[in-house]
Amino acid sequence: MPLVAHTDLPTFQRLRDEGEEILSPERASHQDIREMHIGLLNMMPDAALEATERQFFRLVGACNQITQFHVHPFTIDGLQRSAEAKAHIDRYYESFATIKKEGLDALIISGANVTQPHLELEDFWQPLTEVFDWARQQVTSILCSCLATHALIQYCYGLERTRLPAKRWGVFAHKVIDRKHPLVTEINTRFDVPHSRYNEIFQQDMIQKNLKVLVASKEAGVHLAVSPDGFRCVFFQGHPEYDDISLFKEYKREIMRFYQGEIDEYPPFPAHYFNDAVQRICTDYKLHVLASRHNSQPLKAFPEQDVLQYIDNTWRDTARAVFDNWLGKIYQITNQDRRIPFMAGVDPDNPLGL
Repeated sequence: MPLVAHTDLPTFQRLRDEGEEILSPERASHQDIREMHIGLLNMMPDAALEATERQFFRLVGACNQITQFHVHPFTIDGLQRSAEAKAHIDRYYESFATIKKEGLDALIISGANVTQPHLELEDFWQPLTEVFDWARQQVTSILCSCLATHALIQYCYGLERTRLPAKRWGVFAHKVIDRKHPLVTEINTRFDVPHSRYNEIFQQDMIQKNLKVLVASKEAGVHLAVSPDGFRCVFFQGHPEYDDISLFKEYKREIMRFYQGEIDEYPPFPAHYFNDAVQRICTDYKLHVLASRHNSQPLKAFPEQDVLQYIDNTWRDTARAVFDNWLGKIYQITNQDRRIPFMAGVDPDNPLGL
């Protein structure tokens, strides 16, 4: 069932424009269907704030469960924001105090940019752990993306991430390891997932902490894992929510950082993402960037339209299937009062009866 536009958040209209079905509150009120309330703790930097909203809202709205989805975006202190981003948050986001009071059936936590060598030194660490502590007691399942995965695993299991020799960046092939787990039932046993990170928690370390690894890549490491109980915490190291052009936009931002002298090395291609035609276009543009930087000349616009026709999305269908499985299980085991995480008889330490 579709999302309900329970606020005037612009993301709802953007998704309508893309062809997604979005219910108005008036229409939703005439349907005798259970509501589910999903929190989105959006910690992404300003440039990706609204895109991240759309990406996760889209995945939730694509689920086939017979329910009305209400997504509640919120954020935390300790994240630097521009005046424009702060105005967007102040107008459209809910407070954590409201979230705690009204309750959630599930919680999604996005990634974030970091500036410190250790996560516990970040300004957002304490506010984030307060959300963790509340959600682990009051929310049926928490789904973490990238940085949030690293933070929650460190906080709960004492396992700190490892800095990689080079950025893990691109679209990588993955294989389902535990085919019996409900989160990966009826999905492709091999599929692609985008990754974009400088750090990793390795498979053998997760296993030592009794985390259950469900999906991994020989080249990119673990993508999907869950807490020892099998469901209360879901960990993504990859970015299944990404749009087809998300890595392309990131590549362009890295080019500008190089041109402006913020980084010394010209960015490499995201792995397994650009075909030969795109690589030729990008190589020609690289020569222009190098000459312009050397001669302090302005850059010509990137030939974006020449590239977009070659960009493919090879992960969205599987991402939707995993989200559908996740929200479907939450629907089955949650209490209809969203302030109470489980229906009677469900064991919080083994909610799926695994």
